[in-house]
Amino acid sequence: MSSSENTNTTWLFEITPKNKFFSLNLKEVWQYRDLLMLFVKRDVVTVYKQTVLGPLWYLIQPLFTSITFTIIFNNLAGISTGTVPPFLFNLAGITVWNYFTACLTGTSNTFGANAGIFGKVYFPRIIVPISIVISNLLKFGIQFLIFIAFYLFYYFQGAAISLNGISILFPLLIVVMGILGLGLGMFISSLVTKYRDFSYLIGFGVQLLMYVSAVVYPMALVAAKMPDYAWLVQYNPLAYIIETTRYMLLNVGQISIWGLGYTFAVTVFVFLVGILIFNKTEKSFIDTV
Repeated sequence: MSSSENTNTTWLFEITPKNKFFSLNLKEVWQYRDLLMLFVKRDVVTVYKQTVLGPLWYLIQPLFTSITFTIIFNNLAGISTGTVPPFLFNLAGITVWNYFTACLTGTSNTFGANAGIFGKVYFPRIIVPISIVISNLLKFGIQFLIFIAFYLFYYFQGAAISLNGISILFPLLIVVMGILGLGLGMFISSLVTKYRDFSYLIGFGVQLLMYVSAVVYPMALVAAKMPDYAWLVQYNPLAYIIETTRYMLLNVGQISIWGLGYTFAVTVFVFLVGILIFNKTEKSFIDTV
């Protein structure tokens, strides 16, 4: 190609270094939307590939976990769920909690799991964690249908459950949960490139976090029985999301405007910090992974 042809060539895309301290180019993400959908399809199809039960694992996990928690925490430990059937109470919390953990654990190894692709071809790296959040949204939808089925069963059995005026805002709560998992996952993924200890920490760290997120008990129970340790739950934004979920879907518990405002603020902060660290790491991660 002659020098004159080079000068006159119009490029569709121009890749330039990111010099800004903070960068979130949604226009570029939209340009790569086809690739984003391919990653979503990959995440959905390959998770349970070569398994005997396949997508049935989407249903088995929350159901067996809810049954186990009902036996241990409600029947043996005697934790009361008021007028709401304990199984349905636990299933509501576990369904939402599973979405958060899937987003967090899926995005927390973005650089390590995709180093081969990242090192060969350019595309906005943030597409990978976003695809994980979207694909997990599909899994959440399937598990939520199971919750609705049991909800209707208990409702027609005469259980004291009902929706309320703010139940229509439930999808917004799931979006907040997804953004929180995405931000925290990107932050941890960036740390894992230098400190592999975090990859081991995330496994049991998530389990410990569940017990201070009011998944299997009402928030008010902690304040009543263990006031000295109530702050562990009261300063946990996940606890407010799960407590509000049960309030919206089962009309049980309480809703805290202060708690929701605190949760939204923490979510935005974690998301922005996650993007900041993620962008900084993507410039040099290939030398450390």
